[in-house]
Amino acid sequence: MLILPAIDLQDGRCVRLVQGDFARSTQFSDRPAEVARRWQDEGASWLHVVDLDGAREGAPRNLDAIRRIREAVSIPIEVGGGLRALESVTALLDLGIERVILGTAALKDRAFLHACLERWDERVTVSLDARSGLVATDGWLETSTVPALTLARELAEAGVARFIYTDIQRDGALSGPNLPALAAMIAAVNRPIIASGGVAALDDLRALAKLGAEGAIVGRALYTGEVKLAEALEATSQA
Repeated sequence: MLILPAIDLQDGRCVRLVQGDFARSTQFSDRPAEVARRWQDEGASWLHVVDLDGAREGAPRNLDAIRRIREAVSIPIEVGGGLRALESVTALLDLGIERVILGTAALKDRAFLHACLERWDERVTVSLDARSGLVATDGWLETSTVPALTLARELAEAGVARFIYTDIQRDGALSGPNLPALAAMIAAVNRPIIASGGVAALDDLRALAKLGAEGAIVGRALYTGEVKLAEALEATSQA
């Protein structure tokens, strides 16, 4: 199972939120490129980067920081946050980003999603961010009436090759992942699923691997030291 260290960008800084709440933001570094280099040096094979300002405002706002991250490391990077126009996706891919993550647009603008899939295929991942099982949008500021499982099935049929599943109530809370919800998501779609939200210990990662998750995004636990990247990679290397 892949371990993807998370780098969340707010005003060009590396931060972590709790349950997506911008008022509960903790800064961990004002040099995200150095953070990226650290995770690569410690063995990461992928990075997960989110433009938090972009997610809230509907268009990328941290392209300079993302460019510096891309220049600092050689490993693949996936990026999400505010990608609701073809020009925004193109701008990231032109920087050398391997994979883009669509969230709000996957629910609200199906024509845009189809255009992205037709043009970039497996380089497009959809993030299913759920609050009490319902899809949240617009930087998690809004909660729809659409069940995450329903949307996942629809998008899998539409050709989405990979999903990221986030339980917002677990994100940044170090309370453990929502294993039943993730198991239901894996059972619902025959697609690779990357788990996000709540990882607090190596046992959480082992449990995710046992469920069949393709990968796990780890944020706060890495920054606070509850989880050491080298130990996480070793614990999941056989999964």
